Amino acid sequence: MTHFKDIQSQFMAHIKDPAHIAPPSDIEPRRMAIYSELFFNNIEDFVASAFPVLKSLYNEDDWLVLVRLFFIEHDCKTPYFLEISQEFIAYLSNQYHMKENDPIFMLELAHYEWVELEISIRDENDQFTSFDPDNIDFTPLYLSNLAWSLSYQFPVHTISPEYQPKTTPSEPSYIIVFRDSEDEVGFIAINGLTSLMLQVINESPSIGFDSLCIELQNQVPSFSLDIIKQGAVSVLSALAEKGVLVTKK
Repeated sequence: MTHFKDIQSQFMAHIKDPAHIAPPSDIEPRRMAIYSELFFNNIEDFVASAFPVLKSLYNEDDWLVLVRLFFIEHDCKTPYFLEISQEFIAYLSNQYHMKENDPIFMLELAHYEWVELEISIRDENDQFTSFDPDNIDFTPLYLSNLAWSLSYQFPVHTISPEYQPKTTPSEPSYIIVFRDSEDEVGFIAINGLTSLMLQVINESPSIGFDSLCIELQNQVPSFSLDIIKQGAVSVLSALAEKGVLVTKK
């Protein structure tokens, strides 16, 4: 049994890092090479499909080096391929040391792309339903589980091979990632006050409109309660129409 475990460990170590770790001596090299390529290609396919924008910022060789490091250095805790993207985020956050060719917004962009994937596969919570935005004054408010309010240092929703900020902007970016009624994932760029509204709703599920506005006025005393209410009606109504805000059935 010990001999088998040793062979198994060497087998996996070689598959992860075939350039530096020899294969088990009793396995045909050609067959071993097929195993190694198959495992790595599967991992690379899943990472590439989950992080297409991040991949587009690298040349092919540098991208494969990044994925290979993930494959070698990270001990995945899940057997599910759909969760590889979450493991990749954990690796970038906790183990990976950024290189010269990595963009400074690398981790934030990867997290944003992971959120898009996460929202796309989430099950809808059937305890909640849409509501008429005209009745927002009298409706208990909840943030949909198919929506995620986020803030980043970088405008990750605008990054592409043609636009890659080199320094940290002076103001953060606030974004809602959501899935609409057609199961399409999109985003809305919002301001800091709208982000604060959603934070209060998320932390106080079923909060009513008046209570929400009073809490916002407490946190942002430079705005009068009337001004907050006027702005909140149109913003929250628009978010309700998109399904970002829901109510209990």
